[in-house]
Amino acid sequence: MIEAKGVFLEYPEGTMALKSIELSIETGELLYITGPSGSGKTSLLKLFMGSEFPTAGSLKVLGQDISRGQASKIRNLRRMIGPVFQDFRLIKGRTALENVMLGMRFLDVSPGHIKKNARNSLEKVGLEQKMLSLVEHMSWGECQRVAIARAVAREPALIIADEPTGNLDKDNALNILELLKSFRDANRAIIITTHATHLIEDEMDAGLIRMDNGTMSRERVGVFG
Repeated sequence: MIEAKGVFLEYPEGTMALKSIELSIETGELLYITGPSGSGKTSLLKLFMGSEFPTAGSLKVLGQDISRGQASKIRNLRRMIGPVFQDFRLIKGRTALENVMLGMRFLDVSPGHIKKNARNSLEKVGLEQKMLSLVEHMSWGECQRVAIARAVAREPALIIADEPTGNLDKDNALNILELLKSFRDANRAIIITTHATHLIEDEMDAGLIRMDNGTMSRERVGVFG
């Protein structure tokens, strides 16, 4: 699903964000990425989504090379990824249902299928009573669920969530993690970045990457037990 070999990422101003990343992620995996701010977590996610390109080394995501010469193919790749952004990126003045539908507007499916998937996804995240609510009238936790529904509605092969527990209390944060994990199956991997390692210390069936100053170390499944 994801294969990185000797990947470096250097930004134009000279910041070396990632150094010699070696990584293999299989279909069906649940993987947490932890580390302090500036350690490279978000940069790694940007590479996975094709919004940045390796400065050196090779990276494949869902079989697609991530490189500058593959721009049109990477656009197609993004249709198979369900991102959950830290800042949600919901559109004010639109309902929860409209926001989820807009997240599918570039997919090659009928309007009827888009609306059906959007409704189903909102039901799965417990917002069946809030579908027609404007997102600016919803709580932080509800907006987080809209963002998750938008990602899931695409029926993606890969869900990537960047700090989905930020600004939530412990109980709500755990609920969000459980919700994300519920969408894992044999054909879909889930990658979650988090500062809140205390929330995942009891995990058994998961992998862990620790980021530090652009480098990574990976621990095997069950390291939290």
